[in-house]
Amino acid sequence: MLTIGTPVTFKLPNGLTVLVVENHKLPKVTANLSIDAGPITEGSKSGTLDLMGGMLNEGTTNKTKAAFDEAVDKMGANVNVSASGGFVSSLTRYFSKSFSLLSEALRKPAFKQESFDKLKSQTITGIKSNEKNAKAIATQVTGALLYGTNHPNGEMTSVATVSNITLDDVKGAYRQYITPSRAYLTFVGDITPAAAKALATKAFGDWKGAKLNLPILKQVENVAQTEINVVDVPNAVQSEIKVTNLVTLPMSSPDYFAVLLANEILGGGSSSRLFMNLREKHGFTYGAYSNISAGRYQTSFTATASVRNEKVDSAVTEFISEINRIRTEPIGSDELQDAKNKYNGSFALGMENPARTAGFASNILINNLPADFYKTYLQKINAVTTTDIQRVAQKYFNVKNTRITGVGKGSVIIPSLKKLGYPVKEYDKNAQPVAENPIAVTISVSPKQVVANYIEAIGGEVELKKINAISTVGEINMQGQTLATNSKKMLPNMENTEITMGGMVVMKQLFNGTTGYQSQMGNKKDYEATAVEEKKDTKVIFPQLYYGNEGYKLELAGTEKVGGSPTYKLLITTPAGKVKTEFYDAKTWHIVRTETTSKLNGVETIQGTEYTGYKKVGNIMFPHTIVTNVQTPMGPQEFVNTINTITLNAGVTAEDFK
Repeated sequence: MLTIGTPVTFKLPNGLTVLVVENHKLPKVTANLSIDAGPITEGSKSGTLDLMGGMLNEGTTNKTKAAFDEAVDKMGANVNVSASGGFVSSLTRYFSKSFSLLSEALRKPAFKQESFDKLKSQTITGIKSNEKNAKAIATQVTGALLYGTNHPNGEMTSVATVSNITLDDVKGAYRQYITPSRAYLTFVGDITPAAAKALATKAFGDWKGAKLNLPILKQVENVAQTEINVVDVPNAVQSEIKVTNLVTLPMSSPDYFAVLLANEILGGGSSSRLFMNLREKHGFTYGAYSNISAGRYQTSFTATASVRNEKVDSAVTEFISEINRIRTEPIGSDELQDAKNKYNGSFALGMENPARTAGFASNILINNLPADFYKTYLQKINAVTTTDIQRVAQKYFNVKNTRITGVGKGSVIIPSLKKLGYPVKEYDKNAQPVAENPIAVTISVSPKQVVANYIEAIGGEVELKKINAISTVGEINMQGQTLATNSKKMLPNMENTEITMGGMVVMKQLFNGTTGYQSQMGNKKDYEATAVEEKKDTKVIFPQLYYGNEGYKLELAGTEKVGGSPTYKLLITTPAGKVKTEFYDAKTWHIVRTETTSKLNGVETIQGTEYTGYKKVGNIMFPHTIVTNVQTPMGPQEFVNTINTITLNAGVTAEDFK
């Protein structure tokens, strides 16, 4: 049995539980205040608690945010508060003052309207930036489908829900949830129980608040039979796969330790079965893992990986195969011992951190565990048998009642997933079902006719051929910053595009018909020979006028929905061999999206550009909102270009391209 010190524990009259772990090796103290409110359903105003937590770091009634942050910095301390409590850490000699700042932040928030407006805007911007991020979508949609959108683990925070939130809502959440009821204050470090009690009483002894009761949640059922849920992210380079099922696994369960080891063997790390199969054997992904949560409420088992779109069906097959194998075939004793060794090592290493002991103590209280739960932890880990592993795998890792979520390029992954024999249901990024209506367009139209219809729709060949120069001025919103754009083009292939911020050029691309360069923050790089040939080959104004010329190849690659509307998907190969995809709306014939694929340092990158807000300039229709999304394996980057003015055949001379 491990020797684990028992923290000194006492309660203040207002219900605040205080735990103290003495450790005088270093002149440093930390304190963590945790409010155990349980899972909270926010409904149509999901995101309120996160905003409230952010507001607690925006100054107090006594100090502005700048003054508060300065006071913390002067002591070299760390103070942070959130909707679930707060944390403070500092040298012993500054701890009393640092701890009082934690109390001030929690008990006297300023709640200023301008701070709320700022945080709300930042939250909405963050949500929008993830709208085409396959990983973020997979996490949200999987939770929503698994638990239901009316469950605290399934409800989705969206632009709409955050837009509903007011400052009064935040203040109401503060009054309801920032309270000493069901709160635990843990001191660790160079402090005595008497000193900790004095500090806690002075800072929080007169703290009043609402009484918290843990919510009672209805048990949710797994799907009746395994099904695949797909979300289409058209410009995703990779797909996110999640294979998941609901479980009930309190930490007090006799299965708990066997489940930890079973998950470690299946998908706990780089030597696990999933990793060795999907990455090492098949090369589908950079890594495949599994996780299972334990707690007082219903949780889930999830196996996940980021996989190339064209390998999604194969990866799903291997996921199910490995889960089924650990359920049906006994594991080897060596494999079990390796998993035990990892837990023995990590647990022993963690014991060097005094905060772990404090965490053990509060965990025992919150989860109603036996007092010796952690003292006998390794004893119970080492007592697990191979029979136990197979038994808990059959109980907690499903294959017949599993929800498989695939988020990626729908035109690639949906047809292949349908071949696996499971029901396939399509959802949007808000976890709402997508009607399986066939795209009501005829495929008999020729590629040249699609292009001809587009030219006619935006103004006609006669009008388009009158244009030999164009100047466009707009602004780009990128990661919360606004940059000015100025683009000048002249036939046949001259182009000068500048992006400026505060009057300073931060990015420029120039091609004079023969040579050119691109620069970023003053770093200039001439175009290489391949890029020069592509630029020479590109007609910068209405290139569709030239698609009928010799050297261009057009292929109609079917139909696809873009923004919920049916489109014709056209593949264009230029004389230089560059391939791009254009999507033409089946009703308006406007180009609504283009895609190009390139490789940088061996990594595939897809750039998708969406065109909306078509308006007439002279006699020609132009899009006035252009959204560019660059998808890489590391995640998406999005740039929104709002066009303010378009000038035709004026304001552009040959001097602009020198």
